[in-house]
Amino acid sequence: MKRKVKTEISAGGVVYKCEDKKPKIALCRHKTFNGREVWSLPKGWVEPGEKLVAAALREVREEAGLEGEIVEKLPPIYYWFYHPLERIKVKKTVHFFLMKATGGNITQHDLEVDEVCWFFLEEAIRNCAYKGEKKVLEEAKSKLILICEKTG
Repeated sequence: MKRKVKTEISAGGVVYKCEDKKPKIALCRHKTFNGREVWSLPKGWVEPGEKLVAAALREVREEAGLEGEIVEKLPPIYYWFYHPLERIKVKKTVHFFLMKATGGNITQHDLEVDEVCWFFLEEAIRNCAYKGEKKVLEEAKSKLILICEKTG
C-alpha cells in the first residue's frame, strides 16, 4: 500500500537588524509535534491565492511580532517530514526572504510561538534547530555582514 503524500509551501524571513555594525537575527522558540523545543526562523503556510512576499511578511508579523522590508529573495529549502496527526508524509518547500526589521515588537508574537529573541548571526546559526535554515543563514551571512558594516 502506497503512503499518502501532501505538498506544502511556506514562506518566511531572515529578519535582521544591525547592532554595533553586526547583524542580529530574530528567531522563534516553539515546540515541535513531539514536544521538543526548537529555535527557528519565522515562517508559515502560504494561504490560497496569496503571493510569497505577502505570506512571508504576514508570517514574520504573526510569528515574530515584527514588520519588515524585503531586501531580496533567498534560495528556498526543501525537506520531507511525517505529520503524526494526519499520518501523512509531507514534501515541504519554504521560500525565505532577507528582511530588514522596520518596526513591531518581538513580544507581540502569536500563540504558536513561545518566545522571540534577537541573536547575533553566529549565535543564530548555532541555535537554529534545522539544517536547511542554518544553510539559509550561512548563505545570507556575507550579505548581512556587508549591510551592517556599511549602515551600522
